[in-house]
Amino acid sequence: MRSAVQSGRCFWFRRWLLPAVFIALALGPVSATPSPKELLAAGRVDDAIQTLEQQLSHSPTDAASFNLLCRAYFMLEEWDRGIPACERARNLAPESSLYQLWLGRIYGEKADHAGVWSAAGLAKKVRTAFERAVELDSQNWGARADLAEFYLEAPGIVGGGQDKARAQADAIAPLNPAMAHWIAARIAAKNHDIASAEREYRAAIAANQSLGRSWVDLAGLLLRNNRLDDMERVLHNFESVPLEQREALRDSASVLLRAGRDFPLAIRLLRRYLSSPVEEGPAFKAHDLLGELLEKQGDRAAAAAEYRAALALAHNYARAQEDLKRVEP
Repeated sequence: MRSAVQSGRCFWFRRWLLPAVFIALALGPVSATPSPKELLAAGRVDDAIQTLEQQLSHSPTDAASFNLLCRAYFMLEEWDRGIPACERARNLAPESSLYQLWLGRIYGEKADHAGVWSAAGLAKKVRTAFERAVELDSQNWGARADLAEFYLEAPGIVGGGQDKARAQADAIAPLNPAMAHWIAARIAAKNHDIASAEREYRAAIAANQSLGRSWVDLAGLLLRNNRLDDMERVLHNFESVPLEQREALRDSASVLLRAGRDFPLAIRLLRRYLSSPVEEGPAFKAHDLLGELLEKQGDRAAAAAEYRAALALAHNYARAQEDLKRVEP
């Protein structure tokens, strides 16, 4: 015969443990600690860097972790710290189109913030990395788009040229028609052909409404040509259009801030964005931008809370540090 204690244990098992087991099986495994990629998507760049450095201390030949570390420093605009990590990823996996692409991107940002002579040398590295990314994966339309931008903006002496940019647009067209129109719009804008640029941006939107970059750049074009009401009408679409490129919500708020127009819309778009941020639009920068908009509306306490939220994700983010000093009593 079982003792009372044994019977009690059996009852406890049936009453509490078995339902818990069934619930656990239904819900699946308990979520693990966020991966570095998930941390970057959430804008938790401090946590991402700490995690990646720990991983690399144990696995110093982990190309994927070096690539993510590079991207973390890219988010922070710390190009000098990010470049060695991107170079290491490329060296460990030289056949990766993705790693070549990110190396080109961080070289490009460094070049944009360098002196004339340093920029020229870096521009050649940008071209080499982007061209190699395309060579390794001809279907990588993101790499082709970045290469097209390089060709469009760089002088001929370092390999730029509008004919080369058009060739990339032609190559992208079967892969992503909207991006091909976007490149054509950028070329037209570069040539001050405003009507053609607007037409191509609208064609890009018609080809893929969820491609947020086209909406934002069309709004920017309208802003530069003082068509402010038209600009607002374009950005109001973001309240209802589902977006593949969610970072466009943040960028659209930035356009409205620069224009000094419809701050309530900009705030709504930012809050929608922050409900599900992505790596391409760092959440700490979105919090800082939201703080600026709230500050413009006179709500210094709410602005300070957003600046603190930015610094909680990236404690060395200089812009948020300065913004917080401005509003703190």
